[in-house]
Amino acid sequence: MRTILHADLNSCYASVECALHPEYKSVPLAVGGEKELRHGIILAKNELAKKAGVQTGEAIWQAQKKCPQLVVVPPHYELYKQYCEHARQIYMQYTDMVESFGPDECWLDVTGSLSLFGDGEHIANEIRKRIKEELDVTVSVGVSWNKVFAKFGSDYKKPDAVTVITPENYREIVWPCPVSDLLFVGSATARKLRNGGIYTIGDIAKSGLQHMKNVLGKNGEALFFAANGQESAPVKKFYEAEPIKSVGNSTTPPRDMRNMNDARLVLYMLSDSVAKRLRTYGLACTGVQLYLRDVNLQTLERQKQFGRPVSTAYEICNAGLALLKSHWDFSIPLRSIGIRGINLVPAPKSVQMALFVDEKRIQNKEVLEVTADNIRARFGKESICRAVVLSDAVLGQPNKAAEVIIPFAAAMHREQKEEYQRHEKTDT
Repeated sequence: MRTILHADLNSCYASVECALHPEYKSVPLAVGGEKELRHGIILAKNELAKKAGVQTGEAIWQAQKKCPQLVVVPPHYELYKQYCEHARQIYMQYTDMVESFGPDECWLDVTGSLSLFGDGEHIANEIRKRIKEELDVTVSVGVSWNKVFAKFGSDYKKPDAVTVITPENYREIVWPCPVSDLLFVGSATARKLRNGGIYTIGDIAKSGLQHMKNVLGKNGEALFFAANGQESAPVKKFYEAEPIKSVGNSTTPPRDMRNMNDARLVLYMLSDSVAKRLRTYGLACTGVQLYLRDVNLQTLERQKQFGRPVSTAYEICNAGLALLKSHWDFSIPLRSIGIRGINLVPAPKSVQMALFVDEKRIQNKEVLEVTADNIRARFGKESICRAVVLSDAVLGQPNKAAEVIIPFAAAMHREQKEEYQRHEKTDT
């Protein structure tokens, strides 16, 4: 039987701020986005803020209304990245099978290390103590024989705790908990399960395989096996690179986008970022996905397929604009917009000529974009920009919508979770 750990740095952003500024440890503290850029939400909070009712994702003004004494500090992503990297280096001293699940969470398969370091609970407690001593932050660790229950264990007791889930006790610990506590059960899935009379993880386990398949299809089958402790996905080795499935960027600009010109400006900045990253990875996309969120926070996603691999901002943006024209009339302004290259393939060394595509123009655009990439790499991101960006001093602010990649993997992780939730909403 395997021994799997899941280590989760508690309130990572807020904990790092408290470690660097001990005076924050005695006050409710939250890390918040930039209000002036309409990114004014709570990104993380410490235990005192949590006890006051402050929630991750809510507006800063809402949090301050709940907790008037709340101290809000701006994020320092590079510092958080350094702390998470230090934590991973500690994990790597016990096994090379360390798989990240977001920036501040990791699975560890320590099965092969038991003879060296002791059983899973002993290793978990040793890691917990070392994290506290070396980083002055806390970690919660779940110990089990599979990834799902190990993740459940790290969430079960917080902060600074170790929870062991075994074949003998999982029915008593895991089964009474709500279905939303099981990995990958989002709000829409939980709603479907409740509509089917399934409220707890134990209900999933006892419902039977066929019933779960009837309720949720293939996802129901996976949840049935997970609830019964039969999930068997391996923990990847740290150096095993995850395949890149898509490359995208989205943004909430400093003001709403009220017409096509506004959206075109932002889409070009985002498409420049996407295209540059595709070329950096040696990839091309064969489709584009457009993401829209209006001022009422309603979301819409649409896709368009290309007839050939594409890696230029010119083509990516034009496809996004075509989707936008077809599916949005701006009777309601847009708050956020995103574009993503999907169905990725290795960048071809040669391209099949198309009858109705100006291939020479596309080649010239690619040469121009690569030249712009080189100029930015040498002289800075703001050294060259598209003329359309200069048409609006607010929407065209540098390093806001056009950031090549969100500064820290946490933001990417949040983006992935939001994407998963959006797909759930689409499914319902």
